[in-house]
Amino acid sequence: MNSRIKHLRIAAGLLIALGFLAGAGASEAASSQPRLNCSRIPELSRTLLHKHISFHYVNDELRQRIVDNYVKRLDASKSLYLAAEVAVLKKQLRAIIQQIRDDDCSALLKIQTDQVTRYEALQKFATEMLADENYELDTDAVLIIDPDKRAFSPNAEARNELVSKLIHFQMSNYTSSDMALPEAREKLTHRYELMTRRAKEKTNEDLYAEYLDAFATALDPHSNYLSQEVLEDFQISMGLSLEGIGVALSTKDGYSVVEKIIPGGAAAGLKVLEPQDKIIAVAQDGEEPVDIIDMDLRDVVRLIRGKRGTTVNLTVLRQGETTERFQVSIVRDKINLEEQAAKIRFEEVEIKGEKKKVAVLELPSFYGGNDPSGRQSSSDVAALLKEAKKEKAVGLVLDLSRNGGGLLETSVDIAGLFIEDGGIVATRDTFSQVQVLRDPNSRIAWDGPLVVLISRVSASASEIVAGALKDYRRAVIVGDDHSFGKGTVQSMVPLPEGLGALKVTTALFFRPGGRSTQHAGVASDVIIPSIFGTDDFGEAHQTYSLPTQSITSFLEITDSTEDDGPAWQPITPALIQELALRSNKRVEINEDLIKIRERVAKTDERNGVVHLAELIKEQEEKEAAEEEDKGDDDAAKEEGNAKASPPPSGDETDNLATADTQGSEPDESDEDPPSPQQLEAVQILADLIQLTS
Repeated sequence: MNSRIKHLRIAAGLLIALGFLAGAGASEAASSQPRLNCSRIPELSRTLLHKHISFHYVNDELRQRIVDNYVKRLDASKSLYLAAEVAVLKKQLRAIIQQIRDDDCSALLKIQTDQVTRYEALQKFATEMLADENYELDTDAVLIIDPDKRAFSPNAEARNELVSKLIHFQMSNYTSSDMALPEAREKLTHRYELMTRRAKEKTNEDLYAEYLDAFATALDPHSNYLSQEVLEDFQISMGLSLEGIGVALSTKDGYSVVEKIIPGGAAAGLKVLEPQDKIIAVAQDGEEPVDIIDMDLRDVVRLIRGKRGTTVNLTVLRQGETTERFQVSIVRDKINLEEQAAKIRFEEVEIKGEKKKVAVLELPSFYGGNDPSGRQSSSDVAALLKEAKKEKAVGLVLDLSRNGGGLLETSVDIAGLFIEDGGIVATRDTFSQVQVLRDPNSRIAWDGPLVVLISRVSASASEIVAGALKDYRRAVIVGDDHSFGKGTVQSMVPLPEGLGALKVTTALFFRPGGRSTQHAGVASDVIIPSIFGTDDFGEAHQTYSLPTQSITSFLEITDSTEDDGPAWQPITPALIQELALRSNKRVEINEDLIKIRERVAKTDERNGVVHLAELIKEQEEKEAAEEEDKGDDDAAKEEGNAKASPPPSGDETDNLATADTQGSEPDESDEDPPSPQQLEAVQILADLIQLTS
C-alpha cells in the first residue's frame, strides 16, 4: 500500500448492491478450490486480530461481543429462545470460542441441530394458528418492530404472544395488497415452512462463515468476513457499471433495510425509496409477493436481482411521521453513470439589491479508479469550478448531503481545490504510526465564498473534505447537526480463491485540527433540518463502533494579513453566529422545513412501535386518496381531449422520462428541483457574501 493509501474505499459500511456487474457473470468456484472449514477459522481469526486497529487478542470484552453477536444471528427476531435459554446458550458459546480455537466445531454443529428443532416448533405454532377456522386479523396488535428494543420472552406464553403479533403483522402485509384471507393464510404458512427448510439446508460451511463474520463484526461494525459469494457482491457494489434497481441493502433484525439509493439507478429515478426503508415483500412482475421478513439477505438479493428491462415489485415499510406501507414497481436498468457524476447548476440571489449568480455543485460520491482514462471525481469537480468562474458565480455551495464516501485519495484532491496548501487528513494505523496526506497542488481552483451542505448521510470521504474545510476556516458547514461520524479506514485482505476475503478496520483518520470524525462527525455551523436527522443515522449508534480519538494538530493556517494571509476570507465565530441567526429566522417559518422537523420528532416519539390498526387505517386512507386523484386525472384527461392536443401534464412527462432512461439528452426541465436544504444553503451563501463583501 503506497503513501496515499491509493484507491482504498472508505464507504459507510459493507452494503450488498442489488445489481450485477455489466457484461460479467458470477464466477463459479471449482470443486478443487479451498473451502472454509473448522481448521481455517483460528487462522483467519488471528489475521483479523493482527491487522485490526484496536483488538489484537481475544479478551473478555471481545469474547462477550462474539457471544452476543452470534446469539443475535441465531435469533434476530427473538422468537426462538426464551430469556433463560439464552443465558444457557451464552455460557455454551463462551466455551465454544475456545473449542473452535482448538479446531473443534462439534458444539457449534449441535447448536445448529437445536436450531432446526426450534424452527420446526415455530412452524408448528404458526401453522396451527393460521389453520384455525376462527382466525381473524387482530388489528389491535401493537408490535415493537425493532428487536433491539424488546427483551427475550421470559416464558413460553410471552413468546407465543410475540409470535402471534408477528404473524398478524405479516398477514397484514398480504391482506393490504387485496389478497383474500384464506390465500394469505396459505402463503404465510408456506413462508414458515421455508424458514424451517432453510435451517435444515444450512451447510457446515455456512455455519463457519456466520461464526467468522460474527467474530469480525465484534471488532467493529465495518470489519467482516466475506465469503466468496459475498465478496463478489461487495466488488459489484464498488463498481460503477451496474445493472439492477440501484439500491444497496443491509440486514437488521430480520429486515432488509435500504442503506443507499445509488445515484443514476432505476430507484433513484423514481424518487420513492428512502434510506432506512424496510423492504418486507418482493414480487416478480405478474406474480404474488414473497414475504422476506427474516429471510437471509442473500435470498432477498436473488429475488430482487434480474435482467435489465424486467420489473420487480417491492412492498416497503417506512416509519416516520406515520407508519406507511406501500408498494413500488421498479424496472431494472443499467445505472446511468452521468447521474452519478458531479454536476453544477446556477441560482440567482439578491445581494445588496442586486441580482447575483451563485453555483450549487452536487457531488454524489468520490468516484474514480486505477484507469487514468476513466472518470475521476477530482477532475470533474475541477472542471465544474472552472465553469463556475466562467459563469461569474460569486459564491459556491458544495453539496455533500447524500455522499456516503468513496476514494480516500480523491477526497484529498478535492479538498485541495479549495485551499492553497497544507495537510488534509492524517491516518493512524495499528502501530500508532501517523501519516499526513497533503494537498497535492498549491493552486486554488476556487477562492470565493464557500458553503458545504452535509447531512447525517455524509460519511467518510465527505467528512474528510468537510472537516478540512472547517478546520482551515475555509467554508461554512451547514445541514444536519453533524455528519455520519465514520472515521475509520478498511483494508481488504484477499484469501485463496474460494475462501473470499477479510475486510478489516486498519486505521483511523483525523482532521487537520487533530480531532477524529469518529462518532462526532463534522458539526454544522448552521443547522438545517432534514429527514436524516434521527438516531437511525450515525456511527455513534452502530453496535461496537470504535471510540473517538485525537492526535496532535497538523493544521497549517496563516493569520490573515495584507501580505501573506489566506487567499480566502477566513470564517470567524462572529460570522457564523450572525449567519445562524439569520438562517434560524427563515427556517422557523419555512413550511417545508417545519414539516420535516415535525416528521423527525414523530419518528423519535414512536420509538419503533407499530400499531397495526393505525397502519391499516393509513393504508386505506392512502388508497382512497389515490383513487380520488385518479378520478381527478381521468376527468382532466376527458376535458383535455376536448381541446386541441395540449402538452402532457408534468406527472405524465415524469413517468415517460422514468420509463426511458436511454432517451434524448435531458433539458433544463428534467433537472431535479432544489431541495429545501439546498435552497436554504443558497440563502446562507448569499448572507455570507453580503457580510464579507
